[in-house]
Amino acid sequence: MKTAIIGGGPAGLYFAILLKKLRPESDITVYERNRADETFGFGVVFSDATLDNFEKYDLPSYQRIIREFAYWDDIAIHFRGSEHRIGGNGFCGCSRRALLLILQDRAEELGVRLRYEIDVDDESLFADADLVVVADGINSRFRERYADYFQPEVDLRPNKFTWMGSTKPLDAFTFIFQETEWGPFIAHAYQYEANRSTWVFETDPETFERAGLKDKSEAESAALMEQIFGWFLGGHRILTNRSIWRNFPMIRSKRWVMGNKVLLGDAKASAHFSIGSGTKLAMEDAIALFDAFRHDPSVAGALSLYETGRREEVEKTQHAADVSLVWFEHVARFWDFDPVQFAFGVMTRAKAITYDNLRLRAPDFVAAVDRTFASQVRKQGFDVSVENPSAPMFQPFRLREMVVANRVVVSPMDMYSAKDGVPGDFHLVHYGARATGGAGLVFTEMTCVSPEARITLGCTGLWNDEQEAAWKRIVDFIHANSGAKFCLQLGHSGRKGATKLMWDGMDRPLEEGAWDICSASPIPYFPDSQVPREASRADMDLIRAQFVDAAKRGERAGFDMLELHCAHGYLIASFLSPLTNRRTDEYGGSLENRLRFPLEVFDAMREVWPAHKPMSVRISATDWAEGGVTGDDAVEIARAFAEHGVDLVDVSTGQTVREARPIYGRMFQTPFSDQVRNEAQVATMCVGNITAADQVNTILAAGRADLVALGRPHLVDPFFTMKAAAWYGAKDVHCPPQYLAGKDQIFRNSVRDRQDLEELKVKAKPKTRAELKLEASEKPLAAE
Repeated sequence: MKTAIIGGGPAGLYFAILLKKLRPESDITVYERNRADETFGFGVVFSDATLDNFEKYDLPSYQRIIREFAYWDDIAIHFRGSEHRIGGNGFCGCSRRALLLILQDRAEELGVRLRYEIDVDDESLFADADLVVVADGINSRFRERYADYFQPEVDLRPNKFTWMGSTKPLDAFTFIFQETEWGPFIAHAYQYEANRSTWVFETDPETFERAGLKDKSEAESAALMEQIFGWFLGGHRILTNRSIWRNFPMIRSKRWVMGNKVLLGDAKASAHFSIGSGTKLAMEDAIALFDAFRHDPSVAGALSLYETGRREEVEKTQHAADVSLVWFEHVARFWDFDPVQFAFGVMTRAKAITYDNLRLRAPDFVAAVDRTFASQVRKQGFDVSVENPSAPMFQPFRLREMVVANRVVVSPMDMYSAKDGVPGDFHLVHYGARATGGAGLVFTEMTCVSPEARITLGCTGLWNDEQEAAWKRIVDFIHANSGAKFCLQLGHSGRKGATKLMWDGMDRPLEEGAWDICSASPIPYFPDSQVPREASRADMDLIRAQFVDAAKRGERAGFDMLELHCAHGYLIASFLSPLTNRRTDEYGGSLENRLRFPLEVFDAMREVWPAHKPMSVRISATDWAEGGVTGDDAVEIARAFAEHGVDLVDVSTGQTVREARPIYGRMFQTPFSDQVRNEAQVATMCVGNITAADQVNTILAAGRADLVALGRPHLVDPFFTMKAAAWYGAKDVHCPPQYLAGKDQIFRNSVRDRQDLEELKVKAKPKTRAELKLEASEKPLAAE
């Protein structure tokens, strides 16, 4: 097989090595536009897991690489005069130039032809190749030449960054967050060889402009970085190598394969430097492409297998990179945080590292995080222990005069099981079981304020005495048998009303028995959905009165808290989103106008709801659709409600329009809660694919929400909170006396189970690269 590889970087070279080992008879040529020893940048960083792969796939090059690396175990975070070191991370740095020379030598040793200073704009050079691997980097000319086919999407991020180096030795992967007269600067730094370290400097565009960096030369930029970080550099110089300030391009390509051509590494997709080296990701691409050829020897079959098999992993990595880079882009949100909490946020920003696994590798640091969180709770007037604190999820929280014993919330989840709006025995068992399971706060499903406000025929309501009495029965049971508080969520379906039960076709229109529906504008949800009428002033007055009446009934039923549902494309939400509100009157157009009716309803409810009881609103913080509500809009919406007396913003997303394209993942809505909480300065509750107590603690400790709502985990495990309390040793969680024997047993068992699990994890920890480096220095290189 004749193979042409465009680009002599690590990815192209490593694939050439692996393919030549697999097929020694192959004719493989690598074309590189630069000289053999010419490279830009300074060092690259690999994790222990990546080095494990290198060891597995090519032992000789692996052994040469580990002779060159600088190993570290710690991450050091410098912020506001403090340093926090977190161990157990397992990374190494290696000179990019040294890595290239190692891979070049290994490729030539195997018989790969390397051609340097060759510009391959002329494709006739490899017209007879069976396989063309395009590995020409983030600015790939081939990807752009065939952009109509590969369909790359380039998201040019706002922050400015530059790669520089230094003679400063480092013993940890180092983050430095530095305040200056112009704004914050961030340094990402690590050592890659003796007396050499990589330094990536990053700042927001406003700070970049104020610091005058736009007009500075490379040398002047380096001098400014020496000035800003001089206290840490200790006289060591900042070095440059084409160190130009630029914006990071997040690249995603719809297609990776065109005939016999395949994109590899940054040519295909990029991931932000804050989660690791692009070189690491590119070389893992090379391994994946090699594996595809091992499984299918044909070019067409292997390329198809590579694209389908590797894409999910790449997209996961890019999602983590997106979350990480957004954290750095908005670091100003956290600038007033306690340094310990700030450092925890740095460590957990991309969601790969969480409270539990960080506690395993850095128990003293997580103990400090717990104390910091407890001290903040104590400042709010709670008599909690700071020296021996409970985990964050088991710290109390106050909204007005309502105190929840812990931060775990049973999310509002529609059961579609009411008859004529009346909650029955199913609801008594459903809510009662979850309340007795230990959660601090339980929400009702969206409870409708009129027959016409229902989503489905199975929705609960609160517009008549029978419904009120049924709800009071449930409220009284929860108050008598649990320590939970109970929140009533009130809503109106709007254009998503008169639809089938969820399991019969969610949001699909009823085939018979439908009722008239209204919305902010006459836009059907599906093309074949019922067209809602545009709500008139008379409609709005009636709907507002219905919300007020339901709020009064909720107070008589004894609910502790009240929430107005302003999310998911239902009636109140339809006024907020420009995708569903096309009105030309004073209730349409600007965000201020679109807020007018939701605030009218909220004000009317707040007026009749007791002053000592809290109120919240649920919002869709993004519509996940072009032209819809954004995170920035959500901040303004939250601020407006806060000015009108809201106590908590329940931050959800989407479900506004059917063409929405959410980006799912673990805790995928948490960044929006984070933004609303820390920019609007209002308490938030987050929700969305949160499945474990570990995640709850991670979110709370990082200051991304004040309460955490879980839906599906509570559906299958009403005692989710009780089990978590046993795991973390939070003995004060409420338990009905009938269940105390079970509580005592699970608390005893959890101590042993947790010790056993942690011991297994410690034993399973792989050997460190420091040990491997020592072994390698004492042994001859392996023969192939």
